[in-house]
Amino acid sequence: MSLAIYPGTFDPITNGHIDIISRGLNVFDKLVVVVAYNARKTGLFSVEERVELIRQSVPDPRVDVDSFEGLLVDYAESMNAKVVLRGLRAVADFEFEFQMANMNRKLNNEMETFFMMSGAGNFYVSSSLVREVASLGGKIDDLVPLPVSRALKARFGDDA
Repeated sequence: MSLAIYPGTFDPITNGHIDIISRGLNVFDKLVVVVAYNARKTGLFSVEERVELIRQSVPDPRVDVDSFEGLLVDYAESMNAKVVLRGLRAVADFEFEFQMANMNRKLNNEMETFFMMSGAGNFYVSSSLVREVASLGGKIDDLVPLPVSRALKARFGDDA
């Protein structure tokens, strides 16, 4: 059975992330969507809230949702996973992801990173833009799954 880890902060998960998960399941038998703790960032949603929003948004039995702190290679090793799935939106994403992929492989030479381009309808969507639009009362219903839309509206008011 093929397994890939799909890490990110997912604050919040967007339809772009959902697209990568759906298409990733066409390549891998199982995905672990893993929310990374980032001590340098204060999230809109807690890690526990993000994990729950992902579970509500992706009710597929082939998808597990978890969180981790520390090095991704250590987490992947604990899951017996050798593949990291990452989505790419633009050239700027590639530069950062290329560095991360090579550092992960330096730390664990069996680790491979599988890059998947975002779908045409989602290449401009990012969690930070969704948060900003929602905080300013913009419509985000077509950018995020329904559970996330509800959570953003609860956080910022019903105008989001």
